[in-house]
Amino acid sequence: MEITTRLEFDAGHRIPDHKSQCRNLHGHRYAIEITLSGEVIQAEHASENGMVMDFADVKRIARETIVDRWDHAFLVYHGDTAVLDFLNSLPNHKTVVFPTIPTAENMAAEAFKLLKAQYRDTFGNQLKLVRVRLYETPNSWTDAFDQK
Repeated sequence: MEITTRLEFDAGHRIPDHKSQCRNLHGHRYAIEITLSGEVIQAEHASENGMVMDFADVKRIARETIVDRWDHAFLVYHGDTAVLDFLNSLPNHKTVVFPTIPTAENMAAEAFKLLKAQYRDTFGNQLKLVRVRLYETPNSWTDAFDQK
């Protein structure tokens, strides 16, 4: 069985070497979908009985791990020193330094990596993170999967 939930956040970024407008500072209204797989929990009197995982818990983990950190932040590649220096000059600016250029693909891969460790099998139902889908626009998205 698979379950999916969706959250949204706003963030800025730039793609420093992009041939077009994405090389400029700009932002998006991102949507992130988290898909988990597992067996339906059969635990009499447990709150999660009949579920793969409680959607409230799926969302809480995604908010704490990704959304609250990235929402209304500027996501900047650590090698983009001109922008990083500028952002560091702004008092109390919410900046997230990325190990890679913050394209949708790299953001989805980073989110998958961070979330994979958070979703744990607590009921023996073989719970695992299957996919992180990141929408950069309503019509453009990328999917990250386990790279094993």
